[in-house]
Amino acid sequence: MITPIEGFSKLTKDQKIEWIAKSYTTNSKETIRILKRYWNSDILLQKLHDEFIENTISNYYLPLGIAPNFLINNNLYAIPMAIEESSVVAAASKAAKFWLSRGGFTTTILGTEKVGQVHFMYQGDPTKIKLLFDEIAPVLEKDVAPLTKNMEKRGGGITAIELRNKTTELANYYQLHCTFETQDAMGANFINSCLEQFAHTLKREFQAHSLFTDSSEKLEVVMSILSNYVPNCLVRAEVSCPIDELNDDKNISPMEFAERMIRAVNIAKVEPYRAVTHNKGIMNGIDAVVLATGNDFRAVEAGIHAYASKDGTYSSLTHASIENNIFKFWIEIPLALGTVGGLTALHPLVKLALEILQKPSAKDLMQIVAVAGLAQNFGALRSLITTGIQQGHMKMHLMNILNQLGATENEKKTLVKHFKKHMVTHSGVVSEFEKLRLN
Repeated sequence: MITPIEGFSKLTKDQKIEWIAKSYTTNSKETIRILKRYWNSDILLQKLHDEFIENTISNYYLPLGIAPNFLINNNLYAIPMAIEESSVVAAASKAAKFWLSRGGFTTTILGTEKVGQVHFMYQGDPTKIKLLFDEIAPVLEKDVAPLTKNMEKRGGGITAIELRNKTTELANYYQLHCTFETQDAMGANFINSCLEQFAHTLKREFQAHSLFTDSSEKLEVVMSILSNYVPNCLVRAEVSCPIDELNDDKNISPMEFAERMIRAVNIAKVEPYRAVTHNKGIMNGIDAVVLATGNDFRAVEAGIHAYASKDGTYSSLTHASIENNIFKFWIEIPLALGTVGGLTALHPLVKLALEILQKPSAKDLMQIVAVAGLAQNFGALRSLITTGIQQGHMKMHLMNILNQLGATENEKKTLVKHFKKHMVTHSGVVSEFEKLRLN
């Protein structure tokens, strides 16, 4: 019987591994072997990885690939992508190659505003809390001056503090809605530190103010925290070309290709079941670059999916049109990213990925990431409206199946050649593999 453990965090790494192996796996020796196999032989590098999170027992590897030939605002990029899903890097690369000879990708930063909130409950006259806020607004900024000094030197800082009365939505609920500019930092620690000081100042000034003499008037700060929804930290990426340049596929006319693309996007605009999968494909590209550059892909995911619902229903993040015989395909998404601080300064592969991207600013990275998402969606839709998604996906998945079967290098070569002319299915691969082994 498995029993709870006390003081797990205080155990050494070896002790943690031994406990997890014996308590939760059937072959503890094999468990220990697998976990230690993924340790880095460089002791200092492994120590660095151990200290990224708590209770580290090993390293979890994801493939780091490169999608080359991305022409973005007339600059050529090779984009690092960390992801486990087959065909993602290939699809991005194919889309990059397609648009390379058609003007490439163009991007625009529409905003860089980030958001944090102090959530509090106030029982009393709403006009009084508004009077208090108006009076102490300069004090709020003065009290965070030591925190904002360095950020302001870099051109950032607090851009606005607003009192919002939310009592129609939840009884006694108010908030300080605060916006920030954090330049090349993602800014989570900076924002949260400012918010906690705002909360402290608010409580202190409330308790000391002569307006609030009635014992029934109470103010309670519930929490102070940044928001991962940043609808004004926005980037646009697009591609466009004359219709007749959409001539890469001999089996479909350029106009029909354009019209099918638009119909596919429009279906994702009105049908949430399709929109979720449509947008997931976009996130294949976005998450892979966000992860490779040491940013928070969960925050990015949450913010982008919230943005996809901003008009009241979950919808496509991409758009397509034909105007004056020009096909246009674009995306607008919120992206709060950083190129300084956190893992960007610690993880050797993250630092290398940023170097490969020519040491981008946060704004540059926003644009690169948006392009990766747009390219991924173009590649997916292109497959869906022509050959179907499985043909390309299963071709890429073929190697995974062969590895599962334990195929030798020669067997892989033979079977890859065979499946260039045959549809890839799991059962089909197994069957051909078994035939090959028998011969």
